[in-house]
Amino acid sequence: MPSITAIRKTRGSNQRCKISLDNKDFFNLSYSVCEREGLKIGQELSPSQIETLKLIDDCQSCYEAALGYLSYRPRSQSELAQKLVKRGFCSRDIDSILAKLKEQGLVDDQAFAQFWHENRQSFRPRSRSLTSQELKKKGISNEIIENVVNTVDDVDSAYRAALTKAKNLPKDNYHLFRQRLSQYLLRRGFGYEVINRTVSRLWDECGNGNTDEL
Repeated sequence: MPSITAIRKTRGSNQRCKISLDNKDFFNLSYSVCEREGLKIGQELSPSQIETLKLIDDCQSCYEAALGYLSYRPRSQSELAQKLVKRGFCSRDIDSILAKLKEQGLVDDQAFAQFWHENRQSFRPRSRSLTSQELKKKGISNEIIENVVNTVDDVDSAYRAALTKAKNLPKDNYHLFRQRLSQYLLRRGFGYEVINRTVSRLWDECGNGNTDEL
């Protein structure tokens, strides 16, 4: 059987090692895999052992890629799986890594849905229906979505969403004020009654109670 004659770390931040067998460059492995498997110079490797190491390395690469995506923001299980598929990882490794991440508490659809909802309500308020649609696109189950969005008050959300927009609208033209603010709220999924109520409230708060020109 061939034996390891060199283990060289490659340049860059991806922490990989080039394994030489019988003084010939043979294959690359993650540095963490090399350490975990206890590879050392002089160690003999059979073809089946080499194949196993490559499979372990593929799974480790999938895990590291998943952690990279999660470092930016929480992800739903479905969203993370789709990204890993696009990176070319096989379904076996993806399923294994998702199970591992769920055990570690790093992938949790309930927690993700709550994060998404709270983030939207804090920075970009939108309707219950639009929030539900967004979560559904992320692969969240209907049961979780219902649990998360059932506290959304569309009237309050519409008002908070429209506050900043209303400040930048003309205060001397009700037609234009209503048109622009209504379109803004429509894009955030609010219904006609909520929009009508919100527009009237903000128009009054801006010091304009007269809508006769409508």
